[in-house]
Parts: sequence; C-alpha cells; structure tokens
Amino acid sequence: MTAQFDMLLRNSRLDDASCDIGVRDGRIVAIGQDIGTASCTRDLDGRVVIPGLVETHIHLDKAGLLCRCGQAGGLAGAVAAVSAAKRNFTVQDVYERAARVIRAAITQGTMYMRTHVEVDPRAGMRSFQAMLDLKREFAFALDLSICAFAQEGLTNDPGTESMLEQALEQGADLLGGCPYTDTDPVGQITRLFDMALRHDVDLDFHLDFDLDPDGSHMDAICDATVRHGWQGRVNIGHVTKLAMMDDAMFSSYADMLAQAGVAVTALPSTDLYLNGIEMGHRAPRGIAPVHLLAQAGVAVSVATNNVMNPFTPYGDSSLIRMANLYANTMHLGADHFGGCLGMVTHDAARILRLSDYGLHVGAWADLLVLDAPNGTEAFASIAQPLMGFKRGRQSFDRPAATILNP
Repeated sequence: MTAQFDMLLRNSRLDDASCDIGVRDGRIVAIGQDIGTASCTRDLDGRVVIPGLVETHIHLDKAGLLCRCGQAGGLAGAVAAVSAAKRNFTVQDVYERAARVIRAAITQGTMYMRTHVEVDPRAGMRSFQAMLDLKREFAFALDLSICAFAQEGLTNDPGTESMLEQALEQGADLLGGCPYTDTDPVGQITRLFDMALRHDVDLDFHLDFDLDPDGSHMDAICDATVRHGWQGRVNIGHVTKLAMMDDAMFSSYADMLAQAGVAVTALPSTDLYLNGIEMGHRAPRGIAPVHLLAQAGVAVSVATNNVMNPFTPYGDSSLIRMANLYANTMHLGADHFGGCLGMVTHDAARILRLSDYGLHVGAWADLLVLDAPNGTEAFASIAQPLMGFKRGRQSFDRPAATILNP
C-alpha cells in the first residue's frame, strides 16, 4: 500500500484535543484520528504541538560581545561600546557569533527570524554579508529576514543612507531606523519611508526608548504610514514611553496605532535591564504593555532583541521564556497565557506577514513539539522543545529528560 503521508505525528495534542497530523510535500494535509499511513511516523505520546516560533526583533550582528564590551551601564553607553567594537568586526567574526545564537534559537523552536543588522561607515557591509551567508546556511531550519538598520542615526551620519540603499540592492528584506539617536528624528523617518517606498519594503523602527511619556515619535510614524499607504508594513520596537503614560494618553496612542496599522514589539529582557538602570531597585519596569494594545486592535509581539552584550547581558534564545518573562512582569495569570504565546507565534507571524502559517490543513508543516500536555502548561513551565519540523523535515531533536532512579 502506498503511504498517504510523508510524515505522520501520532498522539499529538492540539487545543487540548488528541489527534494525528499528516504531512505531505512540506504541508499539513490532514488533522484527525486514524487518518492514514506514512513513510515516517512519530508517536508524540500526548505532547502538545504548536507552530514554529517567530522572532520579530533580534540583533545577531552584535550578539556575544560581553567579553569585549563588558556592561556599559545604560543605553547611551551600550550604543557607544558597540560602536567602538564594530569597527573591528570581520565577516567571519559576525558569522560565528550569530551562528551560535541561530543554532540555539533553532533548538528552542524558532523557525522564523527578523534580524536587524547595522549598516554604516563603521560596520561597513561586513555584518550584512555575514547575514546573507547565514540566511543561506540555515535555510533548512530557519527563514531569516534581514533588516538593514541605521543604529546611530541617518541624517547626522554621512554615508549611511547610500549603504542602506546598497544593502537593499544586495538582498536586504526591509529597512530599520533609530530616530532617537538622530539629530533630526523626523527627518530620518521621512528619508526611510521614501527609501522603503522606492524599494517596496517594510519598515521596522526602534522608537521611544525612555521613561518620559511625552515627546513620542509615534505620531510621525503613524502619520507617514497612513499618508504613504504602508498600513500593516510598519513595526516599532521598545516604545517604552507607553509604560509611563496615564490611561487617557495610552488609550489615545493605542487607537492611533490601531487605525494606522502600525505594529508594536515589546523587548522585555532589554527593556527591564536598561530602563531606569540609574534608579537601582526603585526603577519601573519600562516595558510597553502590548497586551493592552492588542485589546485595542494593534498587532503585537514579544521578542529577544539582544543576547549577551552591553544592551542585554543575558539570553538563551528561548522565545517562550521571553513571553513568560513578559507575562510575569505584567502580572498576567493563566487566562492570558494563550495570548502571550500568540505574541511569539500567530501574532508575530502577522507582523512578519507570513503566509500559510499555523496549525491547519494547507499550512506549512513548521511544527514544534513541547514536553508538556497542553499549551497552558507549556507556557507556564517554559517546557523544553523536544523536536522541530521545518516544512515537514525534522530540524532538531532533544530527547526528554529521564530520571535515573537506582
């Protein structure tokens, strides 16, 4: 008898129901009980299956720099420390540090990733070249989207704009900027929108990274997004001013973001570490409350940002741990766990505009098996990923722990 499927995952748990998942030609083609036979069958023994995790905001080019930069003690110090270090980056150096993070992310269940990569006169095109190499090398397990990014300004940094253009011509997927480091923040926003329109690419800004509720550049971003018809194609990260706004101001910005179709990504580890660092134990959390933005209709996600560098001296590339950290700091109980898990799966996929994503017939078979009987327990316990399947092909394996009782 000819097998109906290339792969069959038996005794899976989806939405607290037991079922089998049939995969053919890299896609989910059947979900149910006793659905047929396969060339390869795996029995999951009742473990939960979720879609592959989606990383919307990470900096692979400057990961693993603690041994070179130490801890700079604040945002400005971190920017300055990395600015000095990146002058000596080589393609091989960036590749090796970034590859370690990618390998860890794959074994933590990440299957889609947007990385910002600094392109400017100090970094040159070296880090960008490393990202192109990594994109090809790890395509079997990870879809890597490259955001050419101006970290230290644009209008005040001659040469950066032409290098961003060069990166787009050589394969960058989108553009990113950091208006708060520019002497002309609105001018940077205007130039990046103009460039994005010419190249027909999305935009991802670092925005409003401080604890003063006033002086936001969200107005300029939302205005430009609507004016240029770029709704659904703009994401903003950090936006920690939102954490300090009163209810009326927060509600006004939530409505503005929703109407403009501008997404927001919270970066809990970095934002907790850097915001209010000078205030010691009295520092506020400084994390954008994206679960409240989601209630207003804003597309939201939670992401990693940095791994073991002056911006964030931590990180194991676990997006479930990051979403769990967000829930913990926001005092969110079990009734919010599904929504928080969505911030690193379905909602994050919406921001990256992924097609055929999810757990339904016709979706790509990008599947993650967690060592838990359901999503709630997996999220609460930060359950270990046991195996992943990218387009139906197994991409990693981690046997479940076994207690050796004498």
